[in-house]
Amino acid sequence: MQVSIIAIGDELLIGQVVDTNSGMISREINPDGWSVRSVRVVADDADEIKRAIKQAFDETDVVLTTGGLGPTKDDITKPTLCELFGGELVYDKAVEANVLEVVRKRGLKINSLTAAQAYVPSSCRVIQNRVGTAPLMWFEKDGKVLVSMPGVPFETQEMFCTEVFPMLKHRFPRKDALQHRTFIVIGYSESVLAGMLDDYEKAMPGNVHLAYLPKPGLIRLRLTGTDTDASRLEAVMAEQSDKLASILGKSLICREDKTIAQILGDMLRDKGYTMATAESCTGGNIAHEITQVAGSSDYYKGSVVSYANDVKEGLLGVDGTALATEGAVSEPVVRQMSEGVSRALNTDCAVATSGIAGPGGGTADKPVGTVWISATKRGQTESKCYHFAGNRDRVINHATTMAQIMLIKMLIN
Repeated sequence: MQVSIIAIGDELLIGQVVDTNSGMISREINPDGWSVRSVRVVADDADEIKRAIKQAFDETDVVLTTGGLGPTKDDITKPTLCELFGGELVYDKAVEANVLEVVRKRGLKINSLTAAQAYVPSSCRVIQNRVGTAPLMWFEKDGKVLVSMPGVPFETQEMFCTEVFPMLKHRFPRKDALQHRTFIVIGYSESVLAGMLDDYEKAMPGNVHLAYLPKPGLIRLRLTGTDTDASRLEAVMAEQSDKLASILGKSLICREDKTIAQILGDMLRDKGYTMATAESCTGGNIAHEITQVAGSSDYYKGSVVSYANDVKEGLLGVDGTALATEGAVSEPVVRQMSEGVSRALNTDCAVATSGIAGPGGGTADKPVGTVWISATKRGQTESKCYHFAGNRDRVINHATTMAQIMLIKMLIN
């Protein structure tokens, strides 16, 4: 099943706000065999909105809109939808009650603009917004469905995942069985991995296919199968999964769709190990990713963001002579950082980073993108120099991933 998405708002077109809702929707629906046919971004203009909706309905039977549901004058989605689907704006007491409850929980006072959100088109089915004041609206005409959702990302995600998508799946049920299996692989480029798996892919059944989803430092392989018989599909997918895993060997670090931080956390927990981080160029980004995992306090003790050299010396015990002669971005320094934070926080493992994220600070010997990474496991330390391409954010994110992968490799070996 395909859907079309229309993101509404002048703020999106001028770059003041980035549309993250479309990506979230696409990620959410894909595992169930649904896909996004198109994404349109339009202004807060009635004619533009109507034109986009008509074009979207020419492509798909389901159209999802985000934004334009606020109480201010530039939020014109509701009256525009009345023009398209008929009816008029009516005051909905149930929406009013929901708005009052949400406002009360936030400790705010209701005003006339907030109360105006209780006006909805008479031609829609209202879906109450549990986490915001703008109601969601379900329209149906000639077998086609349009769902209008708020533009606030956390509201859209909560309501789409828990209410809208389940309703859509009930309205448009699948006729066949679908399965996805995910395999997370490290140590190979996409082209090398594709060469390794060429014979495997040629021998796969026609109802199974393999997708490559590369990211910095790793590749996600997604095995997808469909069949009219669910039990037959289960057997085929189990067989194909085992064959794939045997080819991948130790490069396969996970057979679930998990983040690197989740995979690292699982390994640490299984071994009963603890870890810490010492970060210079990544500025706490590794700590952020690790602590995004629920329950990470079981194994993660803390971080030292040692951006300045005196912090590297004073808190991590880095030798001042090494800093003076080799520089902060060097193997001796980053090695002492990982060993020092492990010692200071009394952990089994640690990782450390020191590099030049840019845009300035590079030299001929150490250009922008140069990052030294070190990992320590129970007295054993490994270090490696990387040269990452891209802007500052990309260098930081790449280093964040590779630091975790370095420790994962040590834990495996």
